[in-house]
Amino acid sequence: MKRWTVSRGNEAAAKRINSSTDLGPLLSEIMAARGLDTLEKLADFFNGSELSDPFLLLDMQNAVDEINSKVDSGELICIYGDYDCDGITATAVLYSFLESMGANVSYYIPERADGYGLNADAVRKIAEQGAGLIITVDNGISAIDEARLIAELGMSLVITDHHQPTEILPEAAAVVDPHRPGCPSPFKHLCGAGVVLKLCAALDGGSFDAVCEQYLDLVAIATVADVVPLIGENRVIVSQGLRLLRNTENVGLLALLEECGADLSKITSTSLAFTVAPRINASSRFGSPKTALDMLLSEDSSAAEYARELDRLNTCRRTAEAEVYGEIMSMIDSKPSLLFGRTLTVSGNGWHRGVIGIVAAKLVEQYGKPAIVISSDGSGLSCGSARSIEGFNIFNCFNSCRDILVKYGGHELAGGLTVKDEDIPALIEKIEDHARSVCPEMPRMTLKADKLLTAADMTVDNVASLTRVEPCGQSNPEPLFAISGAEIKAVYPLKAGEHTKIEIEYGGARATALLFRVKTRDFGLGVNSKIDLMANMSVNEYKGIKSITLRVQDYRPHGAKQDRYFAAVDAYESFRRKEPLPADILKRGNPTRDELVSVYKYITAQNAPINLENLCISLAPNGFNAFKLRIIADAFCDAGLLRYTPSAGLIEPAAPTKRVDIDSCATLTELRSLIQGGDNNA
Repeated sequence: MKRWTVSRGNEAAAKRINSSTDLGPLLSEIMAARGLDTLEKLADFFNGSELSDPFLLLDMQNAVDEINSKVDSGELICIYGDYDCDGITATAVLYSFLESMGANVSYYIPERADGYGLNADAVRKIAEQGAGLIITVDNGISAIDEARLIAELGMSLVITDHHQPTEILPEAAAVVDPHRPGCPSPFKHLCGAGVVLKLCAALDGGSFDAVCEQYLDLVAIATVADVVPLIGENRVIVSQGLRLLRNTENVGLLALLEECGADLSKITSTSLAFTVAPRINASSRFGSPKTALDMLLSEDSSAAEYARELDRLNTCRRTAEAEVYGEIMSMIDSKPSLLFGRTLTVSGNGWHRGVIGIVAAKLVEQYGKPAIVISSDGSGLSCGSARSIEGFNIFNCFNSCRDILVKYGGHELAGGLTVKDEDIPALIEKIEDHARSVCPEMPRMTLKADKLLTAADMTVDNVASLTRVEPCGQSNPEPLFAISGAEIKAVYPLKAGEHTKIEIEYGGARATALLFRVKTRDFGLGVNSKIDLMANMSVNEYKGIKSITLRVQDYRPHGAKQDRYFAAVDAYESFRRKEPLPADILKRGNPTRDELVSVYKYITAQNAPINLENLCISLAPNGFNAFKLRIIADAFCDAGLLRYTPSAGLIEPAAPTKRVDIDSCATLTELRSLIQGGDNNA
């Protein structure tokens, strides 16, 4: 279960905005709640239409001078890209632009197996090809040794990057990175392709007119794919880029969009993130990034072949992702203690390294804990990918384990590592030790609603106004609403029960709510039940009739006391980790005979498996805390009377094979022994 918070709002500012603009009451409340509480701030958000002078980027003039000199001399210029969507599109933009200038230009993109950034072998190959200049895109800011090698081989180097620099910069003719200390450029959150766009504008005398018309569609894709904040100049890039994308002349993009089945008239930042970006990224995960780059540079019918190949590779990615995820679910079911840790770390053999980061993100989403997925290829070394949540810095965690790591890197919410196979158990222990020391109480994944929705808010006009917040993404999320105490009027399966649709009534208003990836058999709530939701809203039109549809991000039975729930779950997991707990907390988890019987009868009376989290919330008003209910569930599972599926969080009756004494089961014996020991010590 995720933690929910609701913005406090700013009623006075919302009223001022509503009376002074055409945003409408609901969008006015959202803007005010997000701190856009004056007309000036709103104007900057909605009407910002300019990119700052490219020459404000430190070293830009030096970059332009160096590149122009090589163009004029006819020396070979090699663009050194990166294998992700940002790096591939940035390479395509700069290659196309330099070619249009008449430059003698080539490109080099490392394969994913070669690792990120400049490497010495590639530099030597580029030198052998006769290059006089290497321009990095989306990499290079930390390539100290490689930059020195480039100089030794007689080539010059221009770095364009958007990652954080170290204290020492590489030796180069120019280092263009908005994060450089002292860089006067006002916007710091560009992706790699965004920096390249500014380089192209600078090479064109400082004007954005031609380069934006030609390349903004590609840069918009990169900006969305790299999950940089969609505010300020990035909002300009994506909003204008989407407009150009709807009429793009890039043959490769058109082929890919057709292969995706995308409706160009309705394409959004969200649809880009789920259609185009994964297919471009799949080229390096399951093939070569050159396939995606060749598609973007194609000017003939070969583009369709490249697009089909990217779609095939993306299917391979989904298949591999499902296989790895399925193996991890089986591991969790066979070893439930994996879920008791402060973090969730799993390792396996032969898991495709191109998907372990995606799987780690899914685990964080499902279990609300930092997740590290480690894969061994049989070489003696394993690679891991991690995703975290706000409040637990995964890079700092890896840094605390540096004595047994071969290599590591990352930032607060994501990272990667290399470790010897034999050190994996020690690594898992060190990760848990670090989490225990820095977060005695682990942070929770949190959903923040812009507003507690009322029935009066749920009008077609109000909901239609929300599209004006687009493009949505990092730092400018799609509006999210909390709904408290809606009544379920109907439950329907979708896609053979893989997804669920419910009809709700909320304060007299009716709406349809879609729960994607929630199996109908696992939903756990029936007609006439009260439900709380966190959901986005949109307007749906069918046969000329408009209605409101909710896309549910999280749900729970109505009335959950989340702080009490989380405290009880923390106590249960501490008990399972065999950490000391105060006697009074242990006693709160100790069920009476009557409580054991009543919970067992409740579960066996259901016609389907019960979600254990929902059970804990539903029975809380009857005096059951989550610690006690988890103990009860474990006790009956020990006895063979119930069956629990940890990966799905579902519990259901089981056919007992023999008569049992529930009080003698392992879980209750252990708990009561600890209580007795604490009482004796007292």
